Amino acid sequence: MSSADANLRPGSGALKRRLHEILRVDHAGELGAVWIYRGQKAVFDAAPGREKISDDLGEMEGHEQAHLSRFDSLLNAHRVRPTAMAPLWRLAGFGLGVGTALMGEKAAHACTEAVETVIEDHYAGQIAELADRDPELASELARFRDEELAHRDKAVAEGAHEAPGYDLLSTVIRIGCRAAIRISEKI
Repeated sequence: MSSADANLRPGSGALKRRLHEILRVDHAGELGAVWIYRGQKAVFDAAPGREKISDDLGEMEGHEQAHLSRFDSLLNAHRVRPTAMAPLWRLAGFGLGVGTALMGEKAAHACTEAVETVIEDHYAGQIAELADRDPELASELARFRDEELAHRDKAVAEGAHEAPGYDLLSTVIRIGCRAAIRISEKI
């Protein structure tokens, strides 16, 4: 069994079920990212002298919103239901955004770096899995991954690793992201 087939459950319709999982979880991830940036932006918009980070966050939110819109279209085209966890992911994303922004700019960047690191790995696995089966979708995911990597690199350049409690903060966020991925694939 190839590594690309490791995620397939046996039986008729396995490829279709797996595509549904991929689209559902990616939609959920982009939804969460939009709400993280909205939470961070809400804090920094209210703070004088934070226009630069607010503008940067708004730009990254725009990228995530474009990804989310594309996944909305793909869900509709493939008749895939979004995750039932969407209301919780909106709330959790906004809360994570607000919480990290209240800790300061470097913590907000640490959040971005942690999330985007997990997402890069997640997308890389999907790209490898879909490369032969659906090269068009794999190519689109590669483009999204590259944009996520640009967010991560910008966060690192802006001092993500200098955030207070970086190791703990980053670990907790990464664990949360990985759990949300597993849950959103199925529910």
